Amino acid sequence: MFNVVLLEPEIPPNTGSIGRLCLATGSRLHLIKPLGFSIDEKALRRAGLDYWADVDVTVWENFRELADACSPASRFHYLTTKTERPYWSASFMEGDFLVFGSESRGLPESLLAEHSGECLTIPMQDTRSLNLATAAGIVLYEAVRQIETGSKSQ
Repeated sequence: MFNVVLLEPEIPPNTGSIGRLCLATGSRLHLIKPLGFSIDEKALRRAGLDYWADVDVTVWENFRELADACSPASRFHYLTTKTERPYWSASFMEGDFLVFGSESRGLPESLLAEHSGECLTIPMQDTRSLNLATAAGIVLYEAVRQIETGSKSQ
């Protein structure tokens, strides 16, 4: 299982789609306030379809609250357009946290500076960013692929 963290998400359908993605991969979804919507919002439930009630989701007041609740051994990967390290170069481990920023702002510069060695990007041409749900799907399924491939080779 992985942990997908959305820091201050703004668009309900993206969060609903990512919730469904988490359910499909057995992952946990962490939402960091402030949220740009209510988790009871119709658009969120619509994107999550009838799966939303089954999503393992935790809402946190802020990122520090989540980090403090985690084991010191927890591994966080910060997804950003502001690094050169591609996501496929990471060696993902079960339980890792994949941290994504809000749709309009991404992750805060201070968080990126503090964790520069754990930043990853999805290389792109001719665009500055991808849809948040698309980005989460790309990286989460690479992490799942690595775990599945590793378990089959043992």
